[in-house]
Order: sequence, then C-alpha cells, then structure tokens
Amino acid sequence: MAREKTKSTQAPTSAQRSGEQAPNPVWFKPVMFGFMLVGLIWIIVFYVSQGALPIAALESWNIVVGFGIAFIGFLMTTRWR
Repeated sequence: MAREKTKSTQAPTSAQRSGEQAPNPVWFKPVMFGFMLVGLIWIIVFYVSQGALPIAALESWNIVVGFGIAFIGFLMTTRWR
C-alpha cells in the first residue's frame, strides 16, 4: 500500500516570523521629518519676531511648544524601520 503524504511542517523563514515588524508606510518618513522641521521653525520664528509670533499670549512657552513638536518627530525615529 502506498503511504499518503502528510503536510510537512517547516520552520518559518525569517520573513514569515510573526515577531518581525513590517516596514513603515510611505508617509511615515515625511511626517517624522515634518514634525522636526515645524518644531525648529516654530522656535526660530519665536526668536526672530522677538516673542511676537507665533502665539504672543504664550510668551516664553512658545519654546516649549516648539521643542514638543520637534520631540514628537524624534520619538517617531524610534519606530523607523
């Protein structure tokens, strides 16, 4: 009698492992660099306008806002593949 073939179980290759992360979407890198640039521009505008722009009511907190926006971009770099 002929033996029936059973499905062989192969070890998953490196591309098939469930723990491996997929590459980032196309929009990820421009958004990441965009946050960093917007934060830098926010701080530069604050200094060049001597505190009148971008939001005069925030006064020196504009620096914190600018660094916060840039920090979001830097946090995104940890997820970049």
